This record gives sequence, structure tokens and C-alpha cells, in this order.
Amino acid sequence: MENLHQRDRVGVDDCVLIDDYRDCELFLNNLRKRFNEDIIYTCIGQVLISINPYRELPIYNDSYKQSYANFNFYQLSPHIFAIADASFRVMVDEARDQCILISGESGAGKTEASKKILEYLSSVTSRSEHHIKEINNKLLFSNPVLEAFGNAKTSHNNNSSRFGKYMDVEFDYLGHPLAGHINIYLLEKSRVVYQSKNEQNFHIFYLLLRGSSDQMLTEFSLRRDPQNYFYLNQNADDDYQVDCDQFDIIRNALKMFDFSDEDEQGMFAIIAAILHLGNVGFFDEDDGKTIISNMKPVMTISKLLQCDVELLKQALVNRTIEARDEMMMTGLTRDQAIYARDALAKAIYQRLFVWLVSRLNNSLHSKRRQDKRKTVMGLLDIYGFEIFERNNFEQFCINYCNEKLQQLFIELTLKQEQEEYRREQIEWEPVEYFNNQIICDLIEEKHRGIIAFLDEECLRPGDPTDLTFLAKLDENISGHPHYCTVRQYHSKNNRQNGMIGHEMHQFRITHYAGNVDYEIDGFIDKNNDLLYRDLKKTMCSSNHPIIKQLFGHDELSIHRRPTTTATQFRQSLSDLMSLLSSKQPWYIRCIKPNNFQRSKFFDDQIVRHQIQYLGLMENLRVRRAGFAYRRNFNDFLERYKCLCPKTWPYYRGSFRDGVQELVDHFGFKADEYRMGLTKIFIRSPQSLFRIEDAFQQHKHVLATRIQALYRGWHTKEQYKKIRKSVIALQTNIRRYLAIQNYHRRRHAAHQIRAFIKGFITRNGPPNQFNQKFVRQVKIHWLTTLSESLPSSIIKHRWQMAPICCRETSRLLCNMHKQWLARRYCLAITPKRKEVLQEKVLAESLFKNKKQSYVVSIPEPFESNRLDGRMDEMRRNIFEMKFKVDDEKTQYCTMVNKYDRRGYNCRPRMLVITNKRFYLLEVKKTTLAMKESLSLSMIKVVTSSHSDGLFIVRIPIMKKEKGDLILECHPRLIELLTKFSAFAGQDKLSIDDGHMIEHQMSNGKKGQIQFVDGHRYEIMKRKDGQLQVIATSLSV
Repeated sequence: MENLHQRDRVGVDDCVLIDDYRDCELFLNNLRKRFNEDIIYTCIGQVLISINPYRELPIYNDSYKQSYANFNFYQLSPHIFAIADASFRVMVDEARDQCILISGESGAGKTEASKKILEYLSSVTSRSEHHIKEINNKLLFSNPVLEAFGNAKTSHNNNSSRFGKYMDVEFDYLGHPLAGHINIYLLEKSRVVYQSKNEQNFHIFYLLLRGSSDQMLTEFSLRRDPQNYFYLNQNADDDYQVDCDQFDIIRNALKMFDFSDEDEQGMFAIIAAILHLGNVGFFDEDDGKTIISNMKPVMTISKLLQCDVELLKQALVNRTIEARDEMMMTGLTRDQAIYARDALAKAIYQRLFVWLVSRLNNSLHSKRRQDKRKTVMGLLDIYGFEIFERNNFEQFCINYCNEKLQQLFIELTLKQEQEEYRREQIEWEPVEYFNNQIICDLIEEKHRGIIAFLDEECLRPGDPTDLTFLAKLDENISGHPHYCTVRQYHSKNNRQNGMIGHEMHQFRITHYAGNVDYEIDGFIDKNNDLLYRDLKKTMCSSNHPIIKQLFGHDELSIHRRPTTTATQFRQSLSDLMSLLSSKQPWYIRCIKPNNFQRSKFFDDQIVRHQIQYLGLMENLRVRRAGFAYRRNFNDFLERYKCLCPKTWPYYRGSFRDGVQELVDHFGFKADEYRMGLTKIFIRSPQSLFRIEDAFQQHKHVLATRIQALYRGWHTKEQYKKIRKSVIALQTNIRRYLAIQNYHRRRHAAHQIRAFIKGFITRNGPPNQFNQKFVRQVKIHWLTTLSESLPSSIIKHRWQMAPICCRETSRLLCNMHKQWLARRYCLAITPKRKEVLQEKVLAESLFKNKKQSYVVSIPEPFESNRLDGRMDEMRRNIFEMKFKVDDEKTQYCTMVNKYDRRGYNCRPRMLVITNKRFYLLEVKKTTLAMKESLSLSMIKVVTSSHSDGLFIVRIPIMKKEKGDLILECHPRLIELLTKFSAFAGQDKLSIDDGHMIEHQMSNGKKGQIQFVDGHRYEIMKRKDGQLQVIATSLSV
């Protein structure tokens, strides 16, 4: 019971273990109790509940990430890292696609949750490979870019996502990220031109004004104060300030996604143009025409978007109508001109956002070869259910989306539970729950849903209005239990006289999350989403590189009406539901504790409402209807085996039999548990608590035994340390006493010795008694040394010096060696110096790299290794016929050339000049040119073995013949040293492997194998490859 009370003080991690799972107040109290202790995560089985703390908590650092890596979901306290790790491990281990669905109200922390999941996946998949790090960084840095362009401050959330986002991350079979893809849904583009009270426009507008340089502002004709722009000063809330440093973060992130400086400037120019577009004003003249009140913004827009100013001016106040193959231009009223201006601003921003996401996807796409064995982790961060003071078309679409997600949650959760019981052959007790399919049908049903009636009204002839659409709804679906107009609601409750004007234009839908009143104004226009043809034509004529991509000329050739916004959104949601249904889902249900974004404040009423409409109680009942707790046999046995003598410390039987021994030991009744095929199911949480409490108590027994063993070991170690210290102390004292005794005796002996040596050692080292004798010793040694000085630097004999002259002897010895070396250097001839320099070069090239280098050390290098007849042919034919006048022959010798195909050996004359590499065929009386290659265009490769084979890499323009295979044995070191002296050391490479590839004709490659043997031989193997048998030498 003590353990139970201790657990109750911080609630329970898994709400399945709550005693009365039907009591919403107990559920709420558990969440409040944990929230007050900064424990924001709770779970219902594998559904994670996250409460927004509205402040930073120290639970996301690297140590937490390491703690949750590779642990079972139930082994540690609930955490967003736990669900991320569990889904990742299932994906890797079972090769099944996964998806994490994050849902909740606006301001509940969905976006932050998705960022934490990406951070965790990045940390557990981080590797040293460059492409893996690159994909991880891009996935992380896509968030600030999307938030800047797609998030805004609302009355409920300072960083509210105004679009839906679904991100797919592809992994290979090892769990390494390969690529990513982002899908977006329904950007709230109306926010560009209008914001409600205490709300703001998208972050990017404020970041551009407050974070860009003065030079950029001047270039875009902007001023820092947002109040100067109509699209930013409507009902503006100045309390919330954006982080100006975020602008630099966004620019750095764009560079990571391969955006050039021109791309960035082009994007920000479009954002600036939208701000200037909002400042374009209109007024009516006396003749009824609408004209632009100030041309300065129009000229600035024309400059930024690189379009004709006159064409833009006409498109803003006129509209071309096509009727019976005739084009007729008509002027716009002031209200129509304002509508056209705002429609253009919204269209530009929406298309820019879609283009931006497309560029991000192109960069996230893997450029490497795709592995067929890949899996996908999906992450859904979509707008939460919204109930504002005034709800419009956007809230209608957003709440429709949440209805679909709630339907998916109910179906998949119940389905998984049923499948698990069926898979484990456990009886299933059905649970009653509210199925919101009726609400989904009300909105999306073909020919009978709200979207169908909205499309029908938008497409019908005549002059449809929002009021005619509302009348159509009243006529067709007024009897639906989840629909009514606000006018009908007030009439039923006798409140018709107290209605506000705008309430007459509202209809109400009873969503799963509560009643929402939608204002009908704007439904027709927003669903049509029309942009006048003249404005499209103006944008298509732009020379701006991005605008040209946003507005293609093919749009002007399309005359049919585009698909309505609601229908497009319905289809995209249908595709999304199909995509999510194909993956194993994991759920994160986000809850906001209050409506004021205050930390440490838990509003029971607000949280209770979210618990109800998120279906958490239904989910809890589903988990508890059959059994409250389930665990794999091996996990259950591993945790509780210490409680039964038959299973502790090792159980030799099967896991199932071991679990059966445990439940028999605890005396479980037959109705308290069920044994599935791989899991044990426990019906009551009290039964589990009984085992858990016994485990907690038994841990103290085990801990006592461990403590006793540890104390015994620790005491023994302390005794050993003390004993060692005492012995060391005794040893040091004895040593100290012995040293003191030694010094006393040594001092006494020194005094006695000094007295006696005064006479005896007059011939010894110089002192005050024998100074003259020491001087004579020095004179004798110097005289003898002068007569026996070494005459050559290679002779190391030196006259031994007495003790008093040893330092002088060392100095004189060094000086004499330096003098001999200088005399030797001055006597070296230029030819001898050249030979030695070549030997030094050979050492730097081949020492410890080529085995045959040691053999070449004693042999001087020559520039001509041809015999008399060959040399005469070289002088008479090569020098006169083939060699260019300004070239000078540096080396010549005979080599063996091996054919690229067949490897037949042919003798050749090789000549290296200061510029070129020549290979000549020796005929009877003449020479034939076979190869003439510039030294700067070729490279030479040889092996590290003792062979004489080397390969000449042919330049690109001569690749059709392939590389040259030559042999110069045993003078390969000499040849390659001469070659490197004139071509450069970087032209020579030594391969320390046992195989070298060479290029053949038509892009094919051959292989030369090197093996060690007792006799040097080059031969063609049975498989057609060339084999070189080299004698083994010490490198």
C-alpha cells in the first residue's frame, strides 16, 4: 500500500491503470496531478497524451535521448521520445511503414511535438556518412522555413500552423534516412489580406521588415515599422514580437536547401511586393470610374515583380470579359478593385508557398541509388480544431479535416484492439463509442453534403450569393441532427429578437468537439477562389524568374472553371486518409491546459472539454474493456521472475510456462487473466498492482542482499587500502632512515678520501693538488690527436680523450666532421651531384613503398641504357625524325610492352624527353612511332611488389586505346625516378594492393594480379587476366 500511495502522489503513467476508467474526473485529476509536477506526458496504452507546459522543460537534452533509445515503450515513463523510438524500432525491425499522428486544438503544442520527434530521429540515426548528416540537417531545418512562411500568431497561439503538413521520411533497411517529402494542405491564404483582432499575418512579413539589412529594405523600398502596411496594421497585436535572429536562421536554412542568393532575393522581393500591393488604394471619380489613388506602390510592385507598370495598372481597375468570342473590357467598382487586389496578393503568396515546398522536396529527394528495401516514417502535423469568435470558410475546412482524423483514430484504434485479441485468441467485449461518420457524411457526402451544395451554388448560372447558399442548406439539410442555422436555433429558444445582425448569416454544425457557428460571408468567393484573367495575364508577362514559374502561360489557354477549393481539399483529405491507413499509426493527443498560454495553470473546464472531444475516455474504455494490461511473455517473466522460487534466478523452460508459474504462484483466479499466444493479459489493474507492489517490496530484499555484499566488498577494499598505505609508510620510513645513514657514512668517507688523494692522485683529475699534471695531460692528448685526425668523413675512428678533455673532444670531433663534409661537397662535380639528387628523389618516392628499391640503391642511375646499335638508331632516326627541336632526350632504355588484349609481350624502345614520353617499335633498320604522350597528360601506376611492371594512364582524348602496360626489369626504379624528375612526383602512384585495374578499349577494364613467389615471372592466367609473380623482398 505504501508503494501504491507513493505512486498516487504523481498519478499513473498509463491511464489504463486508473481504478474507475469510466470516471472522467479521475482521469482529469491524474493529468492535473502530473502536470503540476511538470510531468506533461501520460499515455493510454500506446496513445501518448501531451499537455503543453507553455515553457521550456529540461527533458529534451541528449541524455534523455540516450535514455529512451532502444528501450521498450513501457520500460520508461511516457515521453515523446518513447513513442518516436518505439515507432522507429518497429519500422526497422518489422520493415513496416509507420506514421505518427499529432492532433489537438490550436495552441496545444502539435508543431513543437513534431519538431521534437524529428530531433530524436535525427539523433538516433546520426552517422558519420556525409549524406546521412545532410538529410538529417535538412529535415530539421525545414521546420523554421515552413514556420516562417506558414505560421502566424492567432488569439490562441503565438506560433499557430496555418496549413496542414504531412512529412514522409524514407529509411533504408538499416534505419538510415534516405530522403524526405512534405505534403501541405489548405494554406490559410486569406490571412495575407486580413487578420482578426489580436492576430497577425504570416511571420515572414515581420521577419523581412525587422530582420533584413538596411540595404535590402532600401532595395525593396520598405520601412521597418509594420504599421506602414495595410496588410499588417489591421487589428494588429504589437505585444508579440518576432525574433529578428530567426531571419538569419531562415536564410542559412535556405542555403542548406540549395537556394542561391538570386533565389532568396527573388522570394523576398515577392514578399515585399505583396506588402506594397496592400497599400494600393482606389477611389471613385464623378464619372463612375475607379482609379488608383497613389501610383507609387504600383510602380514599386512593377519593379519588384518585373512586369509592365501600365499593364499592371489597367489589370487592377479593369476586367476583360469574353462573350461569344468577343473580348470586352469593363471597369471595376472600388469594391471589385479591392477584391481583385486582395485576390492577387493571396494567389501570389499561395503559389509562392507551394513553390517553396516543391523546392524543399527536390532538395530532400535522395540523389543516391534508391534501395528497394526501404520503409517510411510519416509525421502528420495538421491544424487543430478551431472555434473562434467568428468562424469562416477556413475554420469550416480545418474542422472538417479534424472530423476525418477523429474518424480515422476511432476506426484504427478499435480495429487494432480487435486484431490483437483475435490474434492472441482472446475473447473481445464490444465497447460503445460515438461514431462521427454522420458528421463526415453531413459535410462530404456526394450530392447531399454541405460541400456538394456549396459547389452546386458556385457553379450554377445566375448570381449566387452566400445567402442563397445558406437558403439551399436550410432547404435540404435543416432536419439533420448535427446541423441547424443559428436563426433556427434562436427561434427554437425564443431568442429571435435578441439576435445580432451577423448571426442571421450563420449556420451551426455540432462537431465531435462541440458546436461551431460559421459565418456564411465569403464562402462562395473563397470556394471559387477566382483570379481575374487580366491579373493572370500581367503575372504571366513578368520577367521575374520565380513569378514565371508561379504563373505559367498555359493558364491563359484554360477556359474551364477550376476545381473548387472545398472539392480539392476533400480529395486531398481522402488521399491522406488512404495514405495513413496503409501505415501502422501512433497517436499523440495534444492538450492545452488553458486559453491564456500561461505556464503552471491548469483549467479543469478547458482540459475536460478536450478530453471529451478527443475521445480519450472512449479510447480508455476500449483498452480496458477486455484487459487493462498486456505484456509479452519474455518481458513479463524477465521483470517479475524474482518473485517466484521456481523462476528465480533462471528459468529453463519456455517463457509461457514461466509466466504460468508466476501467476500460479500469486494465486490468480481464472477470470483475472488470460494467456494468449505470445502475451499475458491481466484484466484488473489491482491484480497488476499486487504483482508490482510485491516486486517493489522484493526489490528491497534484493537491494539488502546487494547492499550487504557491497558493504562486505567495500570494507575489504578499505582494509586493503589501509594495509597497503601502512606498508608504504613503513617502507618510506625505512628508506628515509637508510638514506640518512648512507649520507652520514658517505660524507665521512669523502673527508677521509680527500685527505689521502691529495698525494696519491696527483696524476688523476686536476684539482688544487695536481693542476700542473692535468695541464700536461691535455697538451699530450692534443698533440696525439693532431697526428691521428681522420682523413675521410666515412672514417669514424677518433682519439680517446681523458676525462678532463671529453667535452672538448666532443666539440672538436663535430667541427672536424663538418669541415670534412664541406670539403667533400666542394669537391663533388655537377654530374656526380645530379646522380646523388636522383638517388635522393628515388628514396622519397620508393623507400618503404616499393620492394625493389633496396636492390637499386648501390647501382648508379644512367641516362642511356641502350646498346650500341640501338643507341645509333635512336640518334639517327628518333633524334632526327620524331623528336621536336626544343626537346632534349633525358632517358632511354628498352622495355617490354604487353598488349591490352591477350597480354602478348613486345619489345619497345622507351625515350623520355623533357616534355614527352615516346614508345618506339624497333624494326630491322628503322624505328616506328607507337606512342607520343605529353608528360603533363599522363600518369604512371606501379605496384609495391618487387616486379618491374608499370601502367601508363592514357589521357581522355586517347582513351579508346586504353592504358599502356610496360615492363622494365630490373631498372624500373631508375626509369620511374627519371620520369618523376621531369613529369612531377604527383604523376606517379604506388598501389599497395594485389590487383591493379587498367583501361581497355570501349571503356572496358582489365585486371593485373600480383602474387609473391620464388621466381620472377609474368604470365597470362587461364581466366584471361595478367598475373605477375614477384620475388618477396623486404620493403
